[in-house]
Amino acid sequence: MEVPVTTYISLGSNIGDRSANLREAIERLGGLGQVVAASSLYETEPVEFTEQPWFLNGVVELETELAPSELLEGMLRIEQQMGRERQQKNGPRKIDLDIVLFGDEIVKAPGVTIPHPAMHQRRFVLEPLAEIAPEAKHPVYRKTIRELLEGLPPGQSVKKFTGQ
Repeated sequence: MEVPVTTYISLGSNIGDRSANLREAIERLGGLGQVVAASSLYETEPVEFTEQPWFLNGVVELETELAPSELLEGMLRIEQQMGRERQQKNGPRKIDLDIVLFGDEIVKAPGVTIPHPAMHQRRFVLEPLAEIAPEAKHPVYRKTIRELLEGLPPGQSVKKFTGQ
């Protein structure tokens, strides 16, 4: 039997009932392992492609026995089942799931890079991740999530979501 690995998955949605989309995705992620913790939801302004609705983002801690490629495959299947359409890079989406950390592993393979290559620059990932795992270490930069968050330049509006 494999030893479970602690992994962190970033979730985002900016189409439809965003919070319901994220709740459904978290529930479905339970089929890929055990959801140990979930951050609060955060309302965030879009980055890169900014002409679109704001996102709700969060992070879950998942204990999984799957290999990174199997986890990614399962996450892509969840996105597809939930109606994700990939029509525009960084465009609007009902659900977006990304592996941001997978234990302390560094993975560079076709279609999967872990840790997520832009996570250390994205407040919408670091803010919810710091809420549930402030002392988790980035295996490349060897800094804690809290240190990465504190080192970000100002900008990128991210605020705790208080709606439904």
